[in-house]
Amino acid sequence: MPKTMIEFRDVWKTFGTHAVLRGLDLTVAVGEVLFLIGTSGVGKSVAIKHLIGLLRPDRGQIFFDGERVDDIDERDLYPLRRRCAMVFQNSTLLDSMSVVENVALPLLKHERLSPTDARRAALDFLDQVHMAPFADQLPAMLSDGMRKRVAIARALTQRPACVLFDEPTTGLDPVSARRVDALIKELATRLKVTCMVVSHDLTSIFSVADRIALLYQGRVRALGTPAELRESPDPVVGQFLRGLSQGPMETPGF
Repeated sequence: MPKTMIEFRDVWKTFGTHAVLRGLDLTVAVGEVLFLIGTSGVGKSVAIKHLIGLLRPDRGQIFFDGERVDDIDERDLYPLRRRCAMVFQNSTLLDSMSVVENVALPLLKHERLSPTDARRAALDFLDQVHMAPFADQLPAMLSDGMRKRVAIARALTQRPACVLFDEPTTGLDPVSARRVDALIKELATRLKVTCMVVSHDLTSIFSVADRIALLYQGRVRALGTPAELRESPDPVVGQFLRGLSQGPMETPGF
C-alpha cells in the first residue's frame, strides 16, 4: 500500500458565518498527482493553504508525511514550507530581479550559498523546467506560462517532497498550459514529488491527475481516477464535468 504524504481528518473551516470546509477527509499518497476540483468558493484553495499554515482549521487534524501540522508553532512553519512548497496563481516573482536572480534568492538566503554557487544551482533548477535560456531576462519579458515555470523552479530550490499548485494553468494559452501540465507530471514521475493541484482546467484534470477529488459543500463528494470520475453515476459529478466542458460555471450549492 502506498505511503501517505498528506492527510486531512474531519477538517472544518468557517469564515464569519460561512462554513467553507465541513468535515474534509482526504489522503494523498507519496508521489501522487491529485487534482482538487469543484466550483469557485467551495474551499479548494482554502484546503491547500491549511497544509502550510497560511490558514488554521477550526477543528480537525492535518498530517504531512506522518506528522501533525495543523497545530505547530510559527517557528516550525519554515521547515514545513521547505518540504511542502506552494506555487501561487500569480507566480509572485520579483520584477526588479532577473529570472536567475529570482530562483537564486532562496539559495542565497536559506542555503547560504555564495553568489557564484547560487547562480550555478539556480541555472540547474531552471534547466529542469526548461527555462535556462531565459535566465538573464526580467520576468516582465516572459509570457505568463514562462513565469509559471520560473516559479516552479524557485519552489524546487528547497527540494520539497510536495508541491502545491493553485490554478497553475489559469489565464495561460493552451500551448503554455500543456507545458505546465507536462512539467507537473514530470515532477511526479522523475523526481517523485507529490503534487496537489487546484484546477478548473478540464484538459489538465484528465491528462495529468492520478486521482481527482471533487469538493462539494465542504467535503469530498467523489474521489477516484480520471476514468472513474468520467463514469461516475453521481449527478453532482456529471453536472460539474458538463459545466467545465461548456465553460465557466457557478452552481448554487457547490
